[in-house]
Amino acid sequence: MLLYVILSRLQFAFTTLFHITWPVLTIGLGLFLVVLEALWLRFGDDDYYRHARFWSRIFLLNFSVGVVTGLPLEFEFGTNWAPFAAATGGFFGNILGFEGAMAFMLEAGFLGIMMFGWHRVPRIVHFIATCMVAFGASISAFWIMVANSWMQTPAGGHMANGRFVITDYMAAIFNPDMPWGVSHMWVACLETGLFVVGGISAWYILSGRHTAFFMKSLRLAIMLAVVVAPLQIWLGDAGGKLVFHDQPAKGAAIEGHWNTNPPGHGARWALLAWPDQAKQRNDWAVTVPDLLSVLATGTLTRKVIGLRAIPRNDQPPLLPLIFYAFRIMAGIGFAFFFLMLASVWAWLSGRLDPKPRPAARWLLRAWVAAVPLGYVATWCGWIVREVGRQPWVIYGLMRTVQGASLLPAAAVGYTLAGFAVVYAVLLAAFLVFATRIIRDGPDMLVRIPGGAPLHQEREGTRASPA
Repeated sequence: MLLYVILSRLQFAFTTLFHITWPVLTIGLGLFLVVLEALWLRFGDDDYYRHARFWSRIFLLNFSVGVVTGLPLEFEFGTNWAPFAAATGGFFGNILGFEGAMAFMLEAGFLGIMMFGWHRVPRIVHFIATCMVAFGASISAFWIMVANSWMQTPAGGHMANGRFVITDYMAAIFNPDMPWGVSHMWVACLETGLFVVGGISAWYILSGRHTAFFMKSLRLAIMLAVVVAPLQIWLGDAGGKLVFHDQPAKGAAIEGHWNTNPPGHGARWALLAWPDQAKQRNDWAVTVPDLLSVLATGTLTRKVIGLRAIPRNDQPPLLPLIFYAFRIMAGIGFAFFFLMLASVWAWLSGRLDPKPRPAARWLLRAWVAAVPLGYVATWCGWIVREVGRQPWVIYGLMRTVQGASLLPAAAVGYTLAGFAVVYAVLLAAFLVFATRIIRDGPDMLVRIPGGAPLHQEREGTRASPA
């Protein structure tokens, strides 16, 4: 592949992976703030209000870095990927416009009220503002994933004279990958947010600071993870089966699967292997008979296409990266699930309290260690999704080399280096301010907005004379 194409891909990969770090927590933490404020309004427990104030500071810092790092991606479509932008602007450009107009503006419009309106607007108005911020973040993920899912399984039109012509706009939006791509990414954001909240809460408990206070947020994270952790595993499995149907080359690359299984025989699943594209085989592998057919098709013997059945120039590159990135992502998903189960067991057995017994301290340490894992799983999942789609920028319709702008390789290299320097500064600044927020901890003396809990307000209304 041409050097300028490789550098443009590296630049977009770097800027995307760095940017995606921030919306993941913004979406998950935004919905957690909605839950906290709803609990405060419903029950009148002021600790939930203090939690909302504390976690919103981390939310705002995270949101700010996400906005700054997201803007260059929009421009890269015009600078580094101009042929792709010209060919797909009638749909792809519209979707990105929807994301900016519907999602970002909604978040930005209500963010000020959420952060600074506690004593300036009625409590229910503030709650609505928080809901709108969280909703805007989720809508942003929806439109971005719609655009990316369309690149994975293009639908609703055809290529004509070098441009994608839309014939069915709704079919393009609701393309085959969209339901699974959107839901898997959205739940990943929820899961990452919950384990960040739970891990930071566990750190405070282990440190002996505000232990009763942060036990509430840890228990709330565990309660929500009971739903989110198994749901994410199910979504990943269902979406994976779709990959083998619609993108067989990606599916075979994920599993290091080279030879299509003959009729009546199941495909072997490689737990560990080292795929070698030059030799068109695995140098070594630890396999389980028939299991790949079960994972890919839900049956013991249905055919799973191997990489050797696909022309070599249509096979994804960097096969070991795809193979192991997928296993890291899936392994973290199961680790979250088992950590949730262990936490529920400790809670029900009375070992999860503000003064944890020695036997429960390992569980809290596991929550602290889990803080970065959601990010790692997201990065790995995105690598599998994007590298696995290669050599296509629009799967089956436009090759990546056709979508890249013809630029001097040196110019792309300089901008890549510039992004690396700027983003390193942003990361350092984030870590400094985030550390300061966590070190300072919650403001337990913050003034509480006036008003009774909602259930007391309703009771008072019923008891009042007409």
